[in-house]
Amino acid sequence: MDQYYLNLTVIGGSFLLYIIIAVWARAGSTSEFYTAGRGVHPVMNGMATAADWMSAASFISMAGLIAFSGYTASAYLMGWTGGYVLLALLLAPYLRKFGSFTVPEFIGDRFYSRPARLVAVLCLVIASLTYVIGQMTGVGVAFARFLQVSNSTGLFIGAAVVFFYSVLGGMKGITYTQVAQYVVLVFAYTVPAIFISLQLTGNPIPGLGLFSTYEGSGEPLLTTLNATLADLGFGSYTAQDESFSSILNMTLFTLTLMIGTAGLPHVIIRFFTVPKVSDARLSAGWALVFIAIVYLTAPAVGAMARLNIMDTIWPNGTENAEAASIEELPVWFDNWETTGLLGIEDKNGDGRLQYYNEAGGALDNLGTSELAGNELVTFNPDILVLANPEIAQLPGWVVALVAAGGMAAALSTAAGLLMAISSAISHDLIKRSINPGISEKGELMWARGAMAAAIAVATWLGLNPPGFAAQTVALAFGIAAATIFPALTMGIFSRRVNNVGAVAGMLTGLIFTVVYIFLHKGWFFIPGTESFPDTIEGSFFGIQSTAIGCIGAALNFAVAFAVSSATEDTPEEIKEMVENVRIPRGAGTATAH
Repeated sequence: MDQYYLNLTVIGGSFLLYIIIAVWARAGSTSEFYTAGRGVHPVMNGMATAADWMSAASFISMAGLIAFSGYTASAYLMGWTGGYVLLALLLAPYLRKFGSFTVPEFIGDRFYSRPARLVAVLCLVIASLTYVIGQMTGVGVAFARFLQVSNSTGLFIGAAVVFFYSVLGGMKGITYTQVAQYVVLVFAYTVPAIFISLQLTGNPIPGLGLFSTYEGSGEPLLTTLNATLADLGFGSYTAQDESFSSILNMTLFTLTLMIGTAGLPHVIIRFFTVPKVSDARLSAGWALVFIAIVYLTAPAVGAMARLNIMDTIWPNGTENAEAASIEELPVWFDNWETTGLLGIEDKNGDGRLQYYNEAGGALDNLGTSELAGNELVTFNPDILVLANPEIAQLPGWVVALVAAGGMAAALSTAAGLLMAISSAISHDLIKRSINPGISEKGELMWARGAMAAAIAVATWLGLNPPGFAAQTVALAFGIAAATIFPALTMGIFSRRVNNVGAVAGMLTGLIFTVVYIFLHKGWFFIPGTESFPDTIEGSFFGIQSTAIGCIGAALNFAVAFAVSSATEDTPEEIKEMVENVRIPRGAGTATAH
């Protein structure tokens, strides 16, 4: 079967499966729409949580970042997995015991404040919309290549699929759809990795193959990769940049990802869907197992893909060898050039693809004489995992499987994020703040309407993302780290923080973080100019915008405690409620909602 029709069959079959599940599990009440009726089994919830958690950034973008950044990109692995452990141990069981439908509902009730609930809604919507941009970007990338349509057309198709099963099924439909999506994405990620590991090292376990002998050189795989990059004038793949700025940013970025993970509302609400507090703990453990399958494979995928790319461009090795002829480049180059995500330009007119570090001087031994700049002018890291099977010349069905996995990863997280936005608007904004007397039918209508509106906004934003998937997602983690995580932590573990302090802290964290990101990225428009100003470099000790979230969180904590100390004490009934949530009395059952 032709590759295009094979892709269409596998992707179409997975979409049909999702739609059938959504029809079967459609929500008939607000409880089913918001929390799947609190009847999801811990193992099923763990699998759904893993799919919800492993977004397009994990499936599509993370290995690409590791491939091109090496050691530095390990911050994504450490931050995301460490943050999930933080969430599972520090927040999830207590939030489930409280018995809320949503994160803003917990914040509003704990801080006995309507403004606190509304600020939480605002923070949730901003973080979730920023996050969902990365998912829609991933959908566009996958569709553009495998169904041979434009990025925008791919976005619209993906949005239509998410619209159907999210609006119809709510959390109940999303949960069981995510279970199917996890199965698809985990096979799509690990099967090609096993093939490639066997090809390069003879070891079928990618994580072990990363440290095995590379059959092309007889040396360890990472040693070979380091040597190849050194020949091209690049830095060591496994070396750390020892500069203060690099170490500071990597540390702060890892911390931002950790506490941002623990504050992500679309992951937190998954723990509201199980029957008991003990089930929340069990589902967290199962989710970590399911996540580890992919995350232990990602470093091998990145390193092996980078080596395969080098072998494509330098088929006879980099030492005293000419680069590959542009006319004889593999078919995968042509396939991805048509998407606009990969581009080459023969700048010196020699008919060969020169790929090197333009600032490096270790190029004389490569037979290049008239260097006019790197001729691999475009290589979007988001394409690497999707292109990996083609680069390694794996069977067509593996290529199609990876395409379906990329779709599953992006759509599963997008659905979870849109669910968080929808429930915050319909339940916390409409039901709990604007119209408390609304009927259940009316609230369900508002929930579905909010979901549809969120999908439309997310699609529009996905057409012009501010960066590739993992970069955009990292900004969302910063916002969640600076706003939601401190509020939840103080709400559970501090009896002293009151309503005024919580609101002041969240607003401080939100404003500081968003303004810093916009300034650093150069997104503020200055009246009287025709463009955005240049990106601000080195501001605030050289901290990058993706690493600023933990500083915003520290400000949130400091302001909340300072304002609470200067204002009225928390009411006694709220203090008692905090004690009841934190101390595991009757931990086998949840507080009635």
